[in-house]
Amino acid sequence: MTINARRRLTDAPFLAAATGALPSRRPVWFMRQAGRSLPEYRELRKGVGMLESCFDPELVCEITMQPVRRHGVDAAILFSDIVVPLKAAGIDLDIVAGVGPVVAAPVRTVAEVRALPRLRPEEVGAVAEGVRLLVEELGDTPLIGFAGAPFTLASYLVEGGPSRNHERTKAMMYADPTTWHELLGVLTDITIAFLRAQVAAGVDAIQLFDSWAGALSEADYRRFVLPHSERVFAEMGATGVPRIHFGVGTGELLKAMGEAGADVVGVDWRVPLTAAVRRVGAGKALQGNLDPAVLFAGSAAIEAAARRIAHEADEAVAMGAAGHIFNLGHGVLPQTDPGVLTALVELVHEI
Repeated sequence: MTINARRRLTDAPFLAAATGALPSRRPVWFMRQAGRSLPEYRELRKGVGMLESCFDPELVCEITMQPVRRHGVDAAILFSDIVVPLKAAGIDLDIVAGVGPVVAAPVRTVAEVRALPRLRPEEVGAVAEGVRLLVEELGDTPLIGFAGAPFTLASYLVEGGPSRNHERTKAMMYADPTTWHELLGVLTDITIAFLRAQVAAGVDAIQLFDSWAGALSEADYRRFVLPHSERVFAEMGATGVPRIHFGVGTGELLKAMGEAGADVVGVDWRVPLTAAVRRVGAGKALQGNLDPAVLFAGSAAIEAAARRIAHEADEAVAMGAAGHIFNLGHGVLPQTDPGVLTALVELVHEI
């Protein structure tokens, strides 16, 4: 049974724009809107670790709801983390404040790849319960589930944590492509299992984050990454929920990413939406793409940038894009004034 058989949000602007229908208003939501810049989030998270928060259904529900209540956005994004399914499957890792995910035993050999566990749905039962709580709480506001893309998960596992140059990751790709593709196959299985659990629990759309794909050339992306992302979107297509694909610094990859199978392609702030539609191709919605730093520049600059993006989006739709979902070109920066975000939502709804 698809989620659409249980929860019909036919009037939701976000879902309309994502599926090529005409929304009643331009929808807007923000990546990393759940927490980060909100004082109520910081108060709630005092003394509670990131991963601990992600496996507490009540906290997941409350943190996801906070920006919806405050900003009036057109979609909620599930509070979670890219490495949650890896942790749930049994991989020894932690999220270290000021550093990010740190893996206790990096994966660099074929034996280590073959020893990786798979994800069973019951291992993310707490996440699924958080989704069920949210579906009851959100009313007519859609809920977006998400997962990290296989390449980004692989980078964390191979490097052992965040990396500027991804040298060990690329070394495996180039020197041992057979092991690389075996690793990506395992991570694709984990990603699909995590997303399926979210859809079964009630999310209305899913987004695949490929945070580090921008480190690759288009040729390397096509050879080493695209087949695995394609499989994620192909398998998730059967669920009937809209699928969003987003990466940072991926302007040169937009054509290939547009071929991966998502319904919506996210665009960061470096590429105008009119250029993005040419690269992605007609028939897909675009999401984006205000530079998060603009939110520190004052109301006049914010309004000018938002109106420019809305104009470019309308031009992109005239050029063949299926729709537009207003968003930042990456996540909300932690120091952002929450009042600025609320005002931006109101502005986008007025445009």
